[in-house]
Amino acid sequence: MNWDKTHNFKINKLVSKDDYEGRVEATLISRPAVGASKKAILYVHGFVDYFFHDKFADWANSIGYNFYAIDLRKYGRSWLPHQKPNNFKHYSEYFEDFDLATKYIGETEKNIELVLYGHSTGGLLTALYANYRKDDPFIKGLILNSPFFDFNSPKLQKAFIPMISAIGSVFPNLPSPEGLKEGYATSLHKDFEGEWDFNLDWKPIKGYQINLGWINGIHTAQKELQNGLDIKCPVLVMYSNSSFPPGNYSSEMHTADTVLSVEDIARYSKVIGNNVKEVEIQDGIHDLVLSKKDVRKKVYAEMTSFLENL
Repeated sequence: MNWDKTHNFKINKLVSKDDYEGRVEATLISRPAVGASKKAILYVHGFVDYFFHDKFADWANSIGYNFYAIDLRKYGRSWLPHQKPNNFKHYSEYFEDFDLATKYIGETEKNIELVLYGHSTGGLLTALYANYRKDDPFIKGLILNSPFFDFNSPKLQKAFIPMISAIGSVFPNLPSPEGLKEGYATSLHKDFEGEWDFNLDWKPIKGYQINLGWINGIHTAQKELQNGLDIKCPVLVMYSNSSFPPGNYSSEMHTADTVLSVEDIARYSKVIGNNVKEVEIQDGIHDLVLSKKDVRKKVYAEMTSFLENL
């Protein structure tokens, strides 16, 4: 166990069994609420991402929740030298990380209620995990921030994704010709066009080279979700009121989702459970809690209201 003394976070390593690249670990970051609490929230980051959202932890603690965040295997604090960053083949790999984290939060730290929170790829994964553990009374709610329910590609290009995915299932290490556009990350970081500070080794402006195995893993997860889930706990899905095409930096990137299609998010939010609340956030960006100050204030208000009504 280590401490981040600057932000008063406790940091624990969660070690899983070895995988196809060798040793695997995840990292659990935590900070308790002021005063006694048995309620917890677990933050799950997106792709080419890690936990750096101190303000989110402040909010969770302020409303009486013990705060936890996980840097998933091969991301951020959990990335080991022998691993390809962000690499995976099947979404169930992350369930090992979630199982270790939720066991620690419940059994070791004695919380009795847990709310899952996922952003983008983390939203896709936490939705599938909430469905996997749908009969577990420990999980009381799910909050999704711009979840990655479908690839944001032109219709013709999207038609080739099943074929690319099939190739990736056989040749997972083949590099993809497509990658992230750098405009979005440029709009976030304080050294470029944004207001946020994050580690550019763990969240680089140009992202990481992805391979076809990653595409297959995401496509497999999305198809399962798109075919319908049966999440039992209440779900809050939040997304921007508009999308803007990915690419080079533009000022529009401060008021729209420039990573995913909000229409796709809205479409598939309707098939994940019977107790789902959808909220459009005016002028929200892809990671809604990194939007402009007045916008993220609305995001936190929506989440607070949702939790108060659980």
